[in-house]
Amino acid sequence: MDAGKAIFETVDKLRQRRTAPLVLELDLTEGITEGPPTDPLAAVLSMRKTRLSDVLSGLRKARQDSRVKALIVKIGTAPLGLAMVQELRQAVIQFRASGKLTVAFSETFGEFGGGTVPYYLASAFERVCLQPSGDVGLTGVALEQRFLKGALTKLGVGFEAGQRHEYKTAPNTFTQDHMTEAHRESMGRIVESVTETMIAGIADGRRLDAGKVRELIDRGPFTAAEAKDAGLVDELAYRDEVYDEVKKAAGGEAHLQYVSRYARAAAVRKLPHPLADGIALVHGTGMIKTGRSGRSPLGGGGAMGSDTISAAFRAARRDEHIKAVVFRVDSPGGSYVASDTVWREVSLTRKVKPVIVSMGDLAASGGYFVSMAADVIVAQPGTLTGSIGVYGGKPVFSELLGKMGINSEMVAEGANAGMFSTSRSFSPEQWERINAWLDRIYDDFVAKVAESRKLTRERTHELARGRVWTGADAQSGGLVDELGGLEDALALARKRAGLAEDAPVRMYPRLNPLERLRGPESSEDKSAALARVRLDAWGPLARLSAELGLPAAGPLILPEWYIIR
Repeated sequence: MDAGKAIFETVDKLRQRRTAPLVLELDLTEGITEGPPTDPLAAVLSMRKTRLSDVLSGLRKARQDSRVKALIVKIGTAPLGLAMVQELRQAVIQFRASGKLTVAFSETFGEFGGGTVPYYLASAFERVCLQPSGDVGLTGVALEQRFLKGALTKLGVGFEAGQRHEYKTAPNTFTQDHMTEAHRESMGRIVESVTETMIAGIADGRRLDAGKVRELIDRGPFTAAEAKDAGLVDELAYRDEVYDEVKKAAGGEAHLQYVSRYARAAAVRKLPHPLADGIALVHGTGMIKTGRSGRSPLGGGGAMGSDTISAAFRAARRDEHIKAVVFRVDSPGGSYVASDTVWREVSLTRKVKPVIVSMGDLAASGGYFVSMAADVIVAQPGTLTGSIGVYGGKPVFSELLGKMGINSEMVAEGANAGMFSTSRSFSPEQWERINAWLDRIYDDFVAKVAESRKLTRERTHELARGRVWTGADAQSGGLVDELGGLEDALALARKRAGLAEDAPVRMYPRLNPLERLRGPESSEDKSAALARVRLDAWGPLARLSAELGLPAAGPLILPEWYIIR
């Protein structure tokens, strides 16, 4: 009898869940991942992280779902890139336009730290709630770079580098002790462009005058009470109070559900036919390198391998049920050769089906190289892109080694056999070869941009010279076609391919377990696009070691400090 009662109560609870009003929840305290895991290690590391694509698709579906009454998002302190924040803001604004309640809650927008970007995200919501003990670190935008030349000189380390051209400032960390005029100009415009975008967004979301928002930025940071008085937040309350209010507003026995779980459940309910025509979504994330994509078990982020991405494009090109490809790029660049390999596959795919690029936080230098051949490039206003240029060089440790009592000798055949040794400087003849190499790469980069973007060589050079642009400025200059996010790129791909608005999107390549186990039959097989775990001895220091010339990261790279968080 008791067992029957328990079964009845369980069934009744499940029925209530299916019919009760829904309040969707998004918890950003642990951050959010850009795309699906590329390898087994990435799958483990991202098990509890929410995927951006799930959030975007879930909120798009929820706009039309009468059961969904509200959205509540907890904004934490985990750093989110500006372009990703703009993707989320856009999705929230569209959800809000459907007439549903949107609430942002945070314990603090910066506790003894900056909180401009997370507050910018919160400003898209109808209501902004803050814990009474919290703060609003609305302090503006700043980019800071440290220069190591003085310290390296004291240690006896030199750094020899060439660059094309004055705005390609990545090596300046090691070759300068201050910002050059071009460096300051470029960074100044990035800060100005980002500030303009954020002021406009906050002003619109909070129904404030833009001049008032700028004044508030100069007055920040704010205590919770000050933020409420200034109109930056609507309510000072704890989590339990905010969540209770939202569920009460939703009515009935409202059920709380994560957006990502809602999205996956909706996808299961509407599984497309396996042979239905659709869109391939290829993710290119991390530093660009030759070989296969992967991740170091010691940390340091993932890498976009040219073999992996190329195999994915080849498979999508051959699949008759794939009618267009969206290439999601979030990369600071890397190897010129690897970037050129991916560029070639994008160019070949574009000849037979549309290719749309969706840029994430970064698609600069090599990240722009792999993007430029697409039919359409879509970026967020806060995306950092461009950086069409090249640099190369090496540190010279001869003086430091001498101070340490270390003597280095070399035996070589060939006039330039030891030119990349870090124990000696480049000779004049070797500098000639370095400069010829830099010129060749720069000329090739600029020529391909000019052809892809239908610009003159002269105009492309004006936009290039290694300069980094925001997505908003890149669109004005013709390097980007449209401002928007991943959902916009998918909609555009469907339209270009003549597909329905709800045509399926397939992460590409999608492999069944047997295909993963048996391995690829050849480099033309789609399982050749599997990523791998990289054994990187430098782990989290991989980027620094590459900059210092320890392993080669490649000549097309954007410095980490450009990322706005």
